[in-house]
Amino acid sequence: MTTMRAVQVSRPNGPLELVEREIPKPGPGAVRIRVEACGICHSDAFTKEGTWPGIDYPRVPGHEVAGVIDALGERVMGFKVGQRAAVGWHGGHCGRCDPCRRGDFVHCVEARVPGISYDGGYADYMIAPAGAVARVPDALSAVETGPLMCAGLTTFNALRNSGARPGELVAVLGIGGLGHLGVQYAARMGFRTVAIARGADKAALARELGAAHYIDSQTQDPAAELRNLGGARLVLATAPSAKAMAATLGGLGLDGKLLVVGAAAEALEVPPLLLIGGRRSIAGSLAGRSIDAEDALAFSSLTGVRSMNEIYPLDQAAQGYDRMTSGRARFRVVLTTASH
Repeated sequence: MTTMRAVQVSRPNGPLELVEREIPKPGPGAVRIRVEACGICHSDAFTKEGTWPGIDYPRVPGHEVAGVIDALGERVMGFKVGQRAAVGWHGGHCGRCDPCRRGDFVHCVEARVPGISYDGGYADYMIAPAGAVARVPDALSAVETGPLMCAGLTTFNALRNSGARPGELVAVLGIGGLGHLGVQYAARMGFRTVAIARGADKAALARELGAAHYIDSQTQDPAAELRNLGGARLVLATAPSAKAMAATLGGLGLDGKLLVVGAAAEALEVPPLLLIGGRRSIAGSLAGRSIDAEDALAFSSLTGVRSMNEIYPLDQAAQGYDRMTSGRARFRVVLTTASH
């Protein structure tokens, strides 16, 4: 077999098209992955809508990739054919800029993203730099692994690097694609976990995911409720709403932090005195390196953290993408090539 299926976008705002392509060969320092599953992420809209500067079309989206290495380029060490592998948002770095020289590859000034900088995982095969590849534990299926490479890694890395300690009060704002994983990670890391979302109907799910407390932001004041619980050491903001984020600020305790991972479009309004008075702070967190992804996968495997997924075959990528953008998916949409 010399050809493969791929789902590409031919132009900004163009449709997702299923096409036949030649199976690519890995160049020096790269591996070829036979894709088994690829999550559909909200960030795939950058490619679909053409809002990321400099995208070359046609482009195959997808940066939540899980599969098996089936070919190695020259000078690849540490990986072998037949090894399970995954790729997330971090898809390569230059190794020369100041962030790279400090080991902060995710903030490389020439950072590469699968599905944006080069063809991603909406296909039977994809090529990725070996440095962007994570090893996958046997206990995780490909479908389980895909969303953990972006939504999982983002929330896991943010929480473990936040400075919060086991036993402290940590709130997760939003129980969606990011938040339903954030609640699980927070609970399993030993935090007193609070889930904040809209509607009383989400309370049972929040507790099922591991939250000790649930705050309905439609009928309760999140800041007041957090203060009643002693004040939050951390609020992990996964909901992409600056208004919802601002509503939690008054619930931060001394040295409390609002940690933003949900990409809200509007400005966040913050009373300066609120920050000064309690040494409170606001910060952001972006995904992680391939080694961080391996840590997230290992932790998920050990503790039972799993994404809740809706599965579509590759040839129904357009329907899966529409399901994701509708906001009705519970909670991640994953493409699988298994039927091929």
